[in-house]
Amino acid sequence: MSFKKYLLTGLLVWLPLAITIWVLLWLMGLLDGIFMGLVTALQAVTSDSMTVFWEQLKHIPGLGVVLVFGGLLITGALVSNVAGRWWLGHWHRLLAKIPVFKSIYNSVKKVSDTLFSSNGNAFRTALLVQYPRAGSWTIAFQTGSPTGEVAKHLGNDLVSVYVPTTPNPTSGFFLMLPRADVIELKMTVDEALTYVISMGSVAPAGASIAPPK
Repeated sequence: MSFKKYLLTGLLVWLPLAITIWVLLWLMGLLDGIFMGLVTALQAVTSDSMTVFWEQLKHIPGLGVVLVFGGLLITGALVSNVAGRWWLGHWHRLLAKIPVFKSIYNSVKKVSDTLFSSNGNAFRTALLVQYPRAGSWTIAFQTGSPTGEVAKHLGNDLVSVYVPTTPNPTSGFFLMLPRADVIELKMTVDEALTYVISMGSVAPAGASIAPPK
C-alpha cells in the first residue's frame, strides 16, 4: 500500500513539471519551425554567397523563438502609432482582395480580434449553465451576445456561450441561451479552466471539495 501511495505522490509532484516543459518545448519547436521556413524562403531569393550565413542561423538553438518574439514586439510597436495603423489598414485591404485566401484570412482575423481585443468580452466571464439537459450543470464561458439576423429571430436577451469538453477544453459546443438561464461566476477564467481540465477535482480558490466517503 505504501509503495502505491509513494508512487502516486511522486507522480503528482513531477507530472505538472513534465507537462509544462513538454508544452514549452513544443512551443519552441513551433516557433523554430516558423523561423526555419522564413530562412528557407530567404535562401531561395538571395545569392549563393549568403547560403553559409543562412545555414549557420539554422543551427543556433532557440534563435527562432527570440526572433519571432522580437518581431512580434517590433510589429506591435510600429502599428501602435497613426502611421503604422495607416499602413496596417492598407495591408488588410490588400490581403482581403486575394481570392480564396481572403475567406480564410477574414474569418481568422475576426476571431482573433474578438478573442484578443482588450475591449472585448469574449472568454472573460465564467458561467454556470444547464447542459446537456435541464438539471445537469457545467462550466461555460461567455463569448458575446447574438447579433444581426440571429438576434432578429431569437431576441436580444440572450448570451452566446462556449461549453468546453474535459479534459481537453479546446473542443466544445457553441450555444445561445437566455440570459436568465445562466449564472455568472465570480471565479476567474483561469480558475474555471483549471476546474474543467481537472474534471472538477481541483476546486477554485476559496472553494472546497468534500473528501470522498
